[in-house]
Amino acid sequence: MSGRATTGEASGSPGSATRSLPGSRSGSAIAFSGSGGANNRAPTNLLRLRAAPPRRFGSAVVRPTRAVTQTNSYDLRLTPVVRNPVVGVPLPTVLPLSGVQTSSFLLGTALRRPITIDEAYAPLGIKLGTFTIFPALQQSVGYDTNPDQITNRLAKPSLALRTDGEVTFRSDWSSSELTGDLRGGYLDYPDNPGASRPNGSGTTRLRIDANRDTRIDVEGRFVIDTQRAGTPDLAAGVASRPLVSSYGTTLGVTERFNRMQISVRGLVDRSEFEDAQLSDGTILRQSDRNLNQYGLQLRAGYEISPVITPFVDVLADTRVYDLRVDSTGIRRDSDGLTLSGGASFALTRFVTGEISAGLQHRTYTDPSLRDLTAPVVSAALIWTASPLTTVRFNAVTGVTETTVPGSSGVLTQTATLEVQHDLLRNLSLIGGVTLISNDYDRVNITERGFAATARLDYRFNRWLALRGSYIYQRLDSSVAGSSFSANTFLLGMRINP
Repeated sequence: MSGRATTGEASGSPGSATRSLPGSRSGSAIAFSGSGGANNRAPTNLLRLRAAPPRRFGSAVVRPTRAVTQTNSYDLRLTPVVRNPVVGVPLPTVLPLSGVQTSSFLLGTALRRPITIDEAYAPLGIKLGTFTIFPALQQSVGYDTNPDQITNRLAKPSLALRTDGEVTFRSDWSSSELTGDLRGGYLDYPDNPGASRPNGSGTTRLRIDANRDTRIDVEGRFVIDTQRAGTPDLAAGVASRPLVSSYGTTLGVTERFNRMQISVRGLVDRSEFEDAQLSDGTILRQSDRNLNQYGLQLRAGYEISPVITPFVDVLADTRVYDLRVDSTGIRRDSDGLTLSGGASFALTRFVTGEISAGLQHRTYTDPSLRDLTAPVVSAALIWTASPLTTVRFNAVTGVTETTVPGSSGVLTQTATLEVQHDLLRNLSLIGGVTLISNDYDRVNITERGFAATARLDYRFNRWLALRGSYIYQRLDSSVAGSSFSANTFLLGMRINP
């Protein structure tokens, strides 16, 4: 049995392994793809590093560790901040195949690293100019006991056909960097066409190294999902699942003053809801839920040691709906202020992460909606227990939007634990669990959810893999007819050209 290379890329985000030279520019790396071409590229990268003087980090001892302790903390990983209650049970991030998670599951700036695979089986990608592109296509077939995700007595099981496509890319520039991760899928139920649904998400990030101490970050993002029929914000029997889309951008500037780093970012996000067609053929308008959010974020951090960087974060935002009042006559525009503090750390080579906690306060325009103050927590930990085993933990809380009459918002809490263990260089077992809690303010609506996945990946070579998975979902709601449970079995082939 041979251990995997811990620097390999994800099966979901494939790529060649990389390592950084001590004293090199932050974010730059020399690539070793395992092919003969890697040796030809190394001298070029060395010349680039020699031509571009390293960023002034301080002492030579601090230099190799600075990138590890600060890259994740200050990397632009802001996700959509226009948030709505989870429409189903979000799956553990190791297996995003059900299309039930929404932007509310993407709260905070949780640290995520890809699932690693052995370097000998990592896709090499397609070289196109100064970019390396990693496309992937997966086709799965299986069975779902409750594709509608409705109360079990009304469930109509169906054959499940799942198609997934993705494209990731990264630049190979001497300075600055452009990366992207675009994913989309469609889940088809031949025996229950009304339950068929798409989902997708994508992020592109541009980092511009203006000089040795100034960095400009630009991010674009989107999430596409569907609403579950039993969600309290829909509260109606629908013929098909209406789409929910969220997209936005962030522009930020980061300046380093020796050990201190200050970032200022402006955020713009939008959420749109498709009209729902009810079972009797009538149309339920949801345009009153469409909104924009504008935000300004300030973060300051100070490296007290090479392994830990505490920071404070302030986010001021305003949410503006397209319509002055919603269908119930309530004005839901609001202003928010979030204060939090935490730290990013790399205690050893095997334990890294970021933890923050604070308070969020929202003030609503309509006098019938009371102000909300709630704790916000974001935790992301990665533990490399051994060369064969990796453990990831993410936890997030936040105040999300709702259209339930009398309720100002929803306190949403999620926590996910993932474990990957490699039995062989090309055989991995991956498991995960997710817990979710939704509490609607001032109304007697609570939701408690649980999801679990078990997955097996067998890689025949660099471009072909077999993937089998089992998914269990359960949601217990205080709203009559909204609780459900479902079992999904999938077996598919994944192609990485």
